[in-house]
Amino acid sequence: MHLFSENLAVEISSYYRNLALAHGVIPKVFTLVNSDGDQYLFFIDDLHMEGAEESQFLAYIVQAHDAICYARGTLVILDKTQQLIEFAVIDRDNEEAIVCSAELTRDMDDKPIGLTEFEKTLAPKRSIFFAGLFNSQNLSEDRIEGFQSLWDEMKGKILHRTMGI
Repeated sequence: MHLFSENLAVEISSYYRNLALAHGVIPKVFTLVNSDGDQYLFFIDDLHMEGAEESQFLAYIVQAHDAICYARGTLVILDKTQQLIEFAVIDRDNEEAIVCSAELTRDMDDKPIGLTEFEKTLAPKRSIFFAGLFNSQNLSEDRIEGFQSLWDEMKGKILHRTMGI
């Protein structure tokens, strides 16, 4: 497992803790890190795409930026009283993914008030439904141009920084 993958798991845990408890929001998040340590993070809901197109776009970004790892996270509602924040970190060169999960507690007004520690486990990468973003894809020139235009448009809203090595 690449060091960036391990660091990404720790950072996304802290990021979600801050978003949930300090701001009361739990967005669908996507982030990637390339071999230079450049990290890009954005909210998936900002894409306003259907599932298949969204997956194609995320795969395009992963490949265009030569990612070595990426993570995707979301809120999972099991029932009215049980909610989890879950994410997985997918490493390009490892057959296992880092899967993290924490239980979210809400008050009577449905505001987040507690979050357990994120439990980290390893799972086969093939068992994660979005683990295939490193796989090459055949996209038309029009689709590539459209995805690049969207990415250029999104850059102002994307968190971009360099991870410490």
